[in-house]
Parts: sequence; structure tokens; C-alpha cells
Amino acid sequence: MQFTAKQISDFLSGTVEGDETATVSELSKIEDGKKGTLCFLSNPKYEHYIYSTNASVVIVRLDFAPAHKLSCTLVRVKDPYSAFSVLLEKYNEALTMVNEKSGIEQPSFVHPSATIGKNVFIGAFAYISENVVIGDNTKVSPQVFIGADTVIGSNGFFHPGVKIYNRSVIGNRVVIHSNTVIGSDGFGFAPQPDGSYSKIPQIGNVVVEDDVEIGANTTVDRATMGSTFIRKGVKLDNLIQVAHNVEIGENTVVAAQAGISGSTKVGERSVVGGQVGIAGHLFLAKGTQLGAQAGVNFSISEENKQWHGSPAQPLRNWMRASVLFRHLPDMEKRIAKLETNLNTTPQS
Repeated sequence: MQFTAKQISDFLSGTVEGDETATVSELSKIEDGKKGTLCFLSNPKYEHYIYSTNASVVIVRLDFAPAHKLSCTLVRVKDPYSAFSVLLEKYNEALTMVNEKSGIEQPSFVHPSATIGKNVFIGAFAYISENVVIGDNTKVSPQVFIGADTVIGSNGFFHPGVKIYNRSVIGNRVVIHSNTVIGSDGFGFAPQPDGSYSKIPQIGNVVVEDDVEIGANTTVDRATMGSTFIRKGVKLDNLIQVAHNVEIGENTVVAAQAGISGSTKVGERSVVGGQVGIAGHLFLAKGTQLGAQAGVNFSISEENKQWHGSPAQPLRNWMRASVLFRHLPDMEKRIAKLETNLNTTPQS
């Protein structure tokens, strides 16, 4: 697939500076650009690459003013990063269409009671249980397990090794990456008088709404009763634990190795950094932003606020505390010196 700078500019509602007929057939990073590739410049610290890149076309901001002569053609847009993201999405869609599969590979198992939509692909060694419903254009990769009475929407993609337990509900355009488990038992055990633990049956399910993407090796536990909810537009990274009865609000993003304990509700449009730990039965207001490794053991009622540290605290407080923390060794020496002086001062 080849496109000219003019075609790219028209698609992005931008303007061309240079050769409108310059053609590209691949996308690349600006530091790796070669002839026939398209890249973008958004972060000023990468500007020096644009003067040496061999890329044919580079997407830049409307106000970009080159300090040196350029050998590439520019496409000027309002936001290069967003524009390039759109192109990546379209490029990926084109690749998917070229390699699109449908039908049922063998060996695999599809229960006779399952309802399979149009243009569905089911890969080899997949297992589709009784009363499963799979919507049109959904792709089920090899070695995927889908439990009984699960309902899956259209245009989804399930990568190899995904496991979806019974009675899960998965919306439209959901992408789940390899080895992720949806609907495993919540962690519920009742202590007994003899010191042992009795398992509490987990009879609920998981509901994943439309346009959700879940990374590899993530687990979303079924509810004890009711549902664990992953709301519309949520993006979960790899290696995340979402416990029973959690609700993650719309368009929230969660980075790798975060853990959200049972019955906690995370507000819409929140941002949860890597390795964040959130205790159970809490409420986080919409727009909450938690920095990496933050530890949250209390509810947050104020919207659109940044929190850092463990235990978590408002960003400004955390920054002040961080400065003091770096000076603690010197402060210890000064205090020890003062104590020595006080102990050696003659008494009158």
C-alpha cells in the first residue's frame, strides 16, 4: 500500500510543505526513518532527528519552524501525535483486512447449542461451551476457552490462550490479549474457629462493556454476587489484578502490575499508574490520577486530583515530602551534632 503526502494531508486535514507526490508505504519512528516511510515529530527533544532522518514524509505541528534545511516533505497538522495514532489505527485495520480469517479451524470444539455470528473465526484448539453467543466479525484465536452461557458482542478479538469463565458478558469491539482470565473466582474465604478458612462461593459474573482493551496476563475476578464491571472504553495493561465486585469507570486507564481490591469503585476517566495498590471497599472520584506505586487505603471524594506516594497523598504534599526525604541523612547528622553539643555544654 502506497500513499502520497497529499493523500495523507487530505486525510488528516493538514497542509503539505514540500513534494506532494512523495510516497510512503510504511510507518516508522523518526530516528529509524528511511526512504518510503512516514513518521511524526511531536516531542521537541526529538527535533534533531528530523534533520538527519531519511523518512520521506514527517508529520509536524502547524507552528514547527525548522532550524536547518530538511530533506523530507512535511505534513503540518494541529496535533502530530494524535494524527499519527489515527494513521496507525487505519494501517492496522488495513493489515487485518488483508489477513482476515473466518470459519472454524480444526481441531476445535463448538458446542451444538452455541450461536455463532457471521464472519466469525474460531482458531484451532479453541473450546466454545454450551449456550455461548458470539457476535458477527469476532475473532477467537487458537486455544481460547469460552465458558457456558457467555455472551460476546461483535467485532471482538481474543488473542491465543484467553480464558473466559461461565456467564461472562463481553461487549462489542473488545480486545483481550493472550493468557488473560476473565471471571476467575474472587478471593473470598471465611475464617473458621479452628484457624482454617472456608471458601465463599463466588456466584456472580464479569461484565466487560464496549470498546475495552485488556492486556496480557491480566485477571478480572467474578463477583461474589452481582457483577464485576469494566465499563465502556476502559484500557487495562498487562499483569493487572481486578478483584471481585470492582467497578472501573468509563474511559479509565490502568497501567501494569496495578491491583484493585474487592468492591472498590474507580471513577470514570481516572488514571492508575504502574504498581498502584488500591484497598477494598473504597470509592475513587472521577478523574483521579494515581502515580506509579501509590498506595491507596482511603476513599477519594475530590474529582480530578493527582495523588502520589504510599500512603497516597496529594501531589504537592508528596513533592514537598520527597524533597525533605532526600535531606534526611544530613538532618540526622545535624541533629546528632546538636545533641553532642548540648551534652558537652558545661552546666552553670
